[in-house]
Amino acid sequence: MTPRLNPFAAAPQLMQAVLDLEAQVKQCGLEHSLIELVKVRASQLNGCAYCIHMHTTDARAAGEREERLYLLDAWREAPLYTGRERAALGWTEALTRGAPIHARDADYAALQAEFSAEEQVKLTVLIGMINLWNRIAIGFASVPDVGR
Repeated sequence: MTPRLNPFAAAPQLMQAVLDLEAQVKQCGLEHSLIELVKVRASQLNGCAYCIHMHTTDARAAGEREERLYLLDAWREAPLYTGRERAALGWTEALTRGAPIHARDADYAALQAEFSAEEQVKLTVLIGMINLWNRIAIGFASVPDVGR
């Protein structure tokens, strides 16, 4: 696969604004491990190889266990995730899949049980950010650096 263009070169001011918001999200107070799980899961749903590679690498570097990354696609059946992580992953799927399933009341109830109102907003912005990054990477054919 050949990259189509470099969005940072094509629209540097806009991409800097995206990077600035990303920096805010990273420092919003949500657990780093939760942030990476959400980023990996949304990237899996979107089929973004570049982002899956980046965020599994980041998660492992931060101490995430391999088995939790391997089983993330089947998190509902795997006993490796906390209630808080399950609520975040359910919300991630609801918002990433969008129109086919919408954000169901059950998904929101699970979110409310584990996250404060402020954390709900932070998590929702995090999910929106990774979906934006996925679309940028997919749209412009970003290629993961996998030791080619």
